[in-house]
Amino acid sequence: MTRLPPVRGTLTPHRPLNDLTWLRVGGPADWLFQPADAADLAAFLAALDPAVPVFPIGVGSNLIVRDGGIRAVVVRLGRGFNAISVEGDTVIAGAAALDAHVARRAAEAGLDLTFLRTIPGSIGGAVRMNAGCYGSYVKDHLVSVRVATRAGELRDLPAADLHLAYRQSDLPEGWVILSAAFRAGRADPALLAARMEEQLARRDASQPTRDRSAGSTFRNPAGFSSTGRADDSQALKAWKLIADAGMRGARLGGAQMSEMHANFLINAGGATAADLEELGEQVRKRVFQHSGITLEWEIMRVGEALAK
Repeated sequence: MTRLPPVRGTLTPHRPLNDLTWLRVGGPADWLFQPADAADLAAFLAALDPAVPVFPIGVGSNLIVRDGGIRAVVVRLGRGFNAISVEGDTVIAGAAALDAHVARRAAEAGLDLTFLRTIPGSIGGAVRMNAGCYGSYVKDHLVSVRVATRAGELRDLPAADLHLAYRQSDLPEGWVILSAAFRAGRADPALLAARMEEQLARRDASQPTRDRSAGSTFRNPAGFSSTGRADDSQALKAWKLIADAGMRGARLGGAQMSEMHANFLINAGGATAADLEELGEQVRKRVFQHSGITLEWEIMRVGEALAK
C-alpha cells in the first residue's frame, strides 16, 4: 500500500463506509482521512502522491458506495468544519455543517435560507450539487467558497467559478470544499420558523423520511434551465414517470422503490449496493420502455462492484 504523509488528524486504512452513508451500504475505502483542521488537510494533500485519488464525502445522504469500496483516500470533514456564523446579511457555514442547522441559525438571525431546512446532508454536498427545494437553489444565495485544492492550496473562489447548474458544479476532482458564504434576504424570525415547520410537515406527509433512503433517486428530466431554476409549469416529474411505468414499490433483494414516493430508493432491510443500483437500472429501463425518457441518476454512485 502507498505510504501516506503524516497527519495530525486520523487516517484509517481499509475503513468500511457503510455506516457513513444513509443507505447503510458500501465497501471499504483504501484510507479514510479525517483532518484536524484546514492546515492539516492542505499539508496532507500537498504531500500526497498526485497519482492517489482523493474523494471527499459529507454525511452520505446522496450516495451509494459500491460493495467493493473505493480505491482512494476518502476525506470526511468533522466537527472542526461545522461552524456557522452570521455577518450582516451573510451566513458563513463550514462544509460539515448540516443544511438544516444552517437554515435554523440563519432564521434565528432573521435571514431567509429556509430552502435548506428540508434538504438532507451537509453544506459541502449542497454546494457541490447545487441543492435546492421549493424553487430556491444554492446558486441563488452562494457568494463564495473556500476550498483545498488537490495540490494542497487553500483558495477562496467566487460562486461564479463553480458554474452551478441543475444538480451540478464544476468543482475539480479531488478538491475539498471547506466552507461557504451565503447572502440571504431579511425576514421576521418567527415567520421563517413557521415556514420551516410547514415545509417539514409537507415533506413528512409526502416522503418516506423514516426509511433508509438517499433522497430523490433520479433527476426530474425536463423543465429546468441552465441556471438551475425549476419551471414547474414544464417540469416532468421523475416520480410520476416511475409510477406510470409500474415501478412504484418494485423490489430487488433488500432494495425497494418506495410505495409512498416512487422516486425514493430505499434499503428495506439487508440490501447491498448492488441490489440498490440494479433496481435503479431496472427502473430506468422500464421508464424508457414506457415513455421513451431516459432518467438520469441524482444519487451519486462511486467505487467498485464486487467481482461476481
